[in-house]
Amino acid sequence: MKKLNNIISIFVLILMFSGCNKDFLDLNPLDKVGETDFFKSPNDLKIYLNQFYNFYVSGEYGSDIGTDNAIYKTVSTWLDGQNTLDEAGSPDFGPVRRINYFFDNYKSVEANANFSEYKQYVGEAYFFKASIYFNLLQNYGNIQWYNSVLSTDSPELYNNRDPRNILADNIIACLDTAALYLTADRTDGASRLNKWMALHLQSSVALYEGTWEKYHNGDPFGVSNPQPDKYFNKAVEAATAIINSDLYDIYSTGKPTEDYYDLFATLRTYAQNSEVLFWKEYNNELGKGETVFRRQRNYGQFTPYDHTFTKELADAYLCTDGQPISVSPQFKGYGSLILEAQNRDPRFYQTISVPDQPWIIHADGSITYFTELYDNLNTGEAYNASCGYCMRKGYDAREIYHVPQYGEEPGIIFRYGAVLLNFAEAKAELGSITQADLDLSINKLRDRVAMPHLELSNITTDPNWDFPILSPVINEIRRERRVELASEGFRHMDICRWAAADELIVGKRPKGFKASQLANNPFSVDANGFLDPYAYEVPSGYGFHIGRDYLNAISKSALVLNPNLTQNPGWE
Repeated sequence: MKKLNNIISIFVLILMFSGCNKDFLDLNPLDKVGETDFFKSPNDLKIYLNQFYNFYVSGEYGSDIGTDNAIYKTVSTWLDGQNTLDEAGSPDFGPVRRINYFFDNYKSVEANANFSEYKQYVGEAYFFKASIYFNLLQNYGNIQWYNSVLSTDSPELYNNRDPRNILADNIIACLDTAALYLTADRTDGASRLNKWMALHLQSSVALYEGTWEKYHNGDPFGVSNPQPDKYFNKAVEAATAIINSDLYDIYSTGKPTEDYYDLFATLRTYAQNSEVLFWKEYNNELGKGETVFRRQRNYGQFTPYDHTFTKELADAYLCTDGQPISVSPQFKGYGSLILEAQNRDPRFYQTISVPDQPWIIHADGSITYFTELYDNLNTGEAYNASCGYCMRKGYDAREIYHVPQYGEEPGIIFRYGAVLLNFAEAKAELGSITQADLDLSINKLRDRVAMPHLELSNITTDPNWDFPILSPVINEIRRERRVELASEGFRHMDICRWAAADELIVGKRPKGFKASQLANNPFSVDANGFLDPYAYEVPSGYGFHIGRDYLNAISKSALVLNPNLTQNPGWE
């Protein structure tokens, strides 16, 4: 999830944070309902809430960049602990103010409509409030919870932070209400929200808070009365409701070497897709050339633009016997990328480009293969991928989409695969996971790509597990999450909620494939022959600050303007 940007707000405190013009306080809200400052009909509520759908922008594939999964050519300041207090922003309460305007005023439609006519929109408002606050929680931790638009002299403007578990409880309660009011119909997934989307988000919020409280217990980011199991149970409850609805399933046409890739790249709509709950349309007829319709992910793959997957991600994929590469006799080694991809989980080569795959399908039907890209890799900016592993997931090879703002692939926001992963992880954290639970979740994902099932009683010990002090099943569920959700934007927050920077980031550098595969290579190579692009920039490995960098800082100006506001740990 991406950091919120500061915007103009009616709150005096937020006015101070963002330095906005005082004249804005005299303007009407950005409701686009009409000339009045109140709602008259259910349709007015609908129009007002449309603005919040833009809060959900589908993840651009490649959005794990800046984690241990994928990197730019330049070092991430977050990974290396180089963010500074002088550069810090402040929580953006503008969306909070706008959604609270809805809650302060929506009942004015009672004079003209029954609640049944507009409860859908009340449910949407609760969903969006939860979404807005969950974004704030992930980026800043515990912040102030506001239930109404405040006046300029409201003392609440100078509140200190509310406890983070109270914030999490409020978010989850909002989603309970949203699920109660939103339609239970499946809907087309793009035009309006439904109950199942609210429960999807709730499973993610609950799992996030449960793991945060468990793994940050006793450190500066923990809470005084951690109750992780309460949140794990809620995550299981929400995910189970979606599973039991029988409305969604894993997308599969019976082609294990193609279906995972096709889910992200070749479909034009998700309206009838079995797996996708919530998605965003990109339609050139509606908005060709406009930023909102840009599919930069595809253009960025055409010329890799300094981003690349890491060896650490590539090594996470199992072999087709279900064993890790550290022990499987099927692993062909690192001699070439084609060899490395052989006998691997099919998600490997449906996520990472392999030389014999189509790179460009030209208008006349002829094909240029990735071989050409790899033959010229790292010879200049247009072919730069410093770890070697070029991205394929979410990439459409057809030439027409290889220009900015013309790709029309719809963007997934919520999908059923993530629900199954939330369910399995929460059950494992509770210590109550069974083989039936794995068959209902992890093994359905593996079935799509024809991988062996994860068997609770027969998990192979991987000497290279990222988390050797944790149980085998948690290690394998985290592996499954990593490969299934690779490049969908989850990795940053997974590292944070697991308090996993000490295992995954601190003192480490990303590596790439064997440099011997490249005719020309401007990057450093380690003692084992692997690309080592950050050898000079971070010779001692990443400098992530364990006691600071899990949360963003609050700006100095905000702290001065609100003496009751406290700074996040480590930023004092």
